[in-house]
Amino acid sequence: MYVRVGAAVRSWSRRRQLSSSAVAEDGKWLTLPPVSTTVNTSSSSTSTPALKWVIRCCPELPKTLIHKLFRLKQVRMLPRQQDDNKFKRVTPKDTLNSGDRIFLPNSVKQQIPLTPTPPKHESPLTLTAKQINFIRSLVIYKDPHILVLNKPPGMPVQGGINIKLSLDAVAAQSLNYDYSQPPRLVHRLDRDCSGILVMGRTKTSTALLHSIFREKTSRASNEENDTEKIILQRRYWALVLGCPRRSGGVVNAPLGKVVVDNGKSDRITIVDNSALLSSQHAVTEYRVISSSSHGFTWLELSPLTGRKHQLRVHCAEVLGTPIVGDYKYGRQAHKKWGQFDFSNLEDSTEEHLKEEALPFGLNLNKGSISDKHPRLHLHCKQIVLPNISQALQNVQSVSDSSYDLSAVESLELEADLPPYMKKSWEVTNS
Repeated sequence: MYVRVGAAVRSWSRRRQLSSSAVAEDGKWLTLPPVSTTVNTSSSSTSTPALKWVIRCCPELPKTLIHKLFRLKQVRMLPRQQDDNKFKRVTPKDTLNSGDRIFLPNSVKQQIPLTPTPPKHESPLTLTAKQINFIRSLVIYKDPHILVLNKPPGMPVQGGINIKLSLDAVAAQSLNYDYSQPPRLVHRLDRDCSGILVMGRTKTSTALLHSIFREKTSRASNEENDTEKIILQRRYWALVLGCPRRSGGVVNAPLGKVVVDNGKSDRITIVDNSALLSSQHAVTEYRVISSSSHGFTWLELSPLTGRKHQLRVHCAEVLGTPIVGDYKYGRQAHKKWGQFDFSNLEDSTEEHLKEEALPFGLNLNKGSISDKHPRLHLHCKQIVLPNISQALQNVQSVSDSSYDLSAVESLELEADLPPYMKKSWEVTNS
């Protein structure tokens, strides 16, 4: 549906300043203009989604911030015909009617300039030869359709607020090789997680890889256990505090998102009652690789679904063995451990970056269990997936009815542990 914004809203967006004449303030809320009937659509309905209305009214706000406000349930609505003036939470897809009002947290003022400024055109990312060579040194496999990298810890995969150099952005500048299009992400790793990251080199291969990762999660969610159909396998290595009761098994615990710190952030948790909180099916296989007399255990983790922070939450909340360096889900366990210094924990990440041993401010040598502030010990060590290049040799489209990936040979790829995890391995196995 094509939406054309009426002249009144367009004019307001251009003139908008943080003053009483442009934005009405109500305590901790900023009030957007009432939904206007001057919005024309191709249908006879005058309703419009909440997300689109906020974007139209606040063109100077980063879209990533707007999405985050909705995700953290910090957007409120006051319907026009409601008499009790009671706010209600609104989701991005909720439809608004003429006269409805949207309220945003007052804190967004920090993101809005006091006077309108012309749009900035971002200059293209410029990398040094040293940075390009470093990114290319991360490639552990390359063929005409995919690239596989050994992602370093501390480097974000995707851009966002206050993130200037993400892996997908620098890959677009350094890993094109002889292709006209940059490689594309098909899955994610946490910023502090390391290991195998797969990227598609063409639109067709990227679409196929997306379908493979989605199908894996969908199949596991439907609790289908036919191992002959599994065409994607991922194995992570993690160093954890303590030791699970059993040497191996399957964790089947749904995950949900809760808002904490008065709405400032969110975290993932186990959902015991899906009626109270929306949840996603999450399944992880695990086995003990080795245990040490120091009280640490190395685990191999195989996620059968791909949920945010799945391995970290399953280790901390189900197995009772939080991953070393995971202060989000294992902070209390680290404190009880009594082996680490927590006096400057908030600055521990910056400490690892003070000495620029590698491009992009990365330092992979600090952060083992011998250091005061261990880094996250979670590494995607192995991945098994279909040989996409072989599969696409005689196929024009991923929707080809004869597409059968189970008959394609597999690629088995491994990524070395980062130096600080290697050091922890040596310490725990000495």
